[in-house]
Amino acid sequence: MKSTKMKTGKKKFKISLNRLELLLFVLPGLIALIIFNYLPMGGLLIAFKDYKIRAGILGSDWVGFENFVSVFKSMEFPRVLRNTVMISFLKLITSFPAPIILALLINELRCKAFKKTVQTISYLPYFMSWVVLGGIVTMMFSTEGPVNFVLKAFGMKESIIFFGEEFWFIVMLLVTNIIQGVGWSSVIYLAAICSVDDSVIEAAVVDGAGRLKQIIHVILPTILPTIITVFILNLGSVLNAGFDQIYNLYNPTVYNVADIIDTYNLRQLQQLDYAKGTAVGLFKSVVGMVFVLGANYITNKLTDKEMGIM
Repeated sequence: MKSTKMKTGKKKFKISLNRLELLLFVLPGLIALIIFNYLPMGGLLIAFKDYKIRAGILGSDWVGFENFVSVFKSMEFPRVLRNTVMISFLKLITSFPAPIILALLINELRCKAFKKTVQTISYLPYFMSWVVLGGIVTMMFSTEGPVNFVLKAFGMKESIIFFGEEFWFIVMLLVTNIIQGVGWSSVIYLAAICSVDDSVIEAAVVDGAGRLKQIIHVILPTILPTIITVFILNLGSVLNAGFDQIYNLYNPTVYNVADIIDTYNLRQLQQLDYAKGTAVGLFKSVVGMVFVLGANYITNKLTDKEMGIM
């Protein structure tokens, strides 16, 4: 009996040590999360105060929602809000399905060497900053760049001003956004595809299903939970139109469609109006949270109905 109790005690001690090791492993990331994500939330008080640098956050006068009212009543805000929503929506409907399609296409490749090459090439733009990528894109699509040179060789008389015309600027935003993120975003879908049961695929082949039908009826339903999760997370950044990208590509000629909340916020901070800048940032965060909670609620309701749960 004593030996049995000693063995049980040793097992419990080992389990507790393993748990302690796991907690220690997570601890650095947890500390970093608290320091860089949660502690700065105290600065949100600036949005509700007439912030003065000398007085500090706690010493500044409390003004309630005056900063929010001032921002919403400004002449620029309706325009920047419209541009942000429009660009974010267009990016969502163009960039969200792109990595899913790429993951499905890569999964169909049978030559491993070619498959790895395609994956590597598609990943590379993600690791370039928009300062570098923006410079490359601007050079290639300038009026005297290689793209316009090729277009003229095919008979086009005048150069297209890709970053000077509003329509073409939006097109370039969408195209470059897909190129920059499609490879990296496809990784999660490739991992989800790996979880597809081979026996189900074999059963579909026996039933006479071709590759297209296998994708539609086997692979896509299997990775649907992953797709829904990523979509909900993307809704959280519905008012993030891509500051880095736009800041490195836009110019005064396209301000009417390119000026977004983030660039407006930057101007407020450059004018040392920290209270309004913080108010705009808090507004974006609240809208993102509402979209995430709403999408999560609707998704849960729809999935519950599909499963017959009342």
